[in-house]
Amino acid sequence: MEKEFLQIITENQGIIHKVCSIYCDLEEDRRDLFQEILVQLWKSYPSFRSESKFSTWMYRVALNTAITSFKKDKRQPDKAGISYENMQLVEEMYDTRTEEQIKMLNMAVSQLTGIEKSIILLFLEDKKYEEIADITGITQNYVRVKMNRIKKKLKLLMNTEE
Repeated sequence: MEKEFLQIITENQGIIHKVCSIYCDLEEDRRDLFQEILVQLWKSYPSFRSESKFSTWMYRVALNTAITSFKKDKRQPDKAGISYENMQLVEEMYDTRTEEQIKMLNMAVSQLTGIEKSIILLFLEDKKYEEIADITGITQNYVRVKMNRIKKKLKLLMNTEE
């Protein structure tokens, strides 16, 4: 079972990295959250019943762990403010306008609540509303409602940051 688990995790670890990067600004925090998600995945792996895709189940465990961690951190004083240094983007072939828009989007997303971050992450991963609902455990209709609210909130946040 352990060997099977490690193989599946290795093949799908990108999911965990994405979740960690959207919930944590600092590399150290991302590593801690990554480890916590792995622990939770291992604990709940025996109960995985293959009723959904493994990636769907993995997203659900990872997001629930991240949201729990996010809520716990919200109760503690802020350790470090968000700065542009913490929001380093991988250098790719972007023009400066596109790069600036991505920075603004990242800053706006960082101000969303835990569930909002989960939904937008999955939406940006091109997941269908049905799969987002499956992963987050909310209804498809509520995903649509939340997505509309998130889009409005992001537009407002991005306009105020200009």
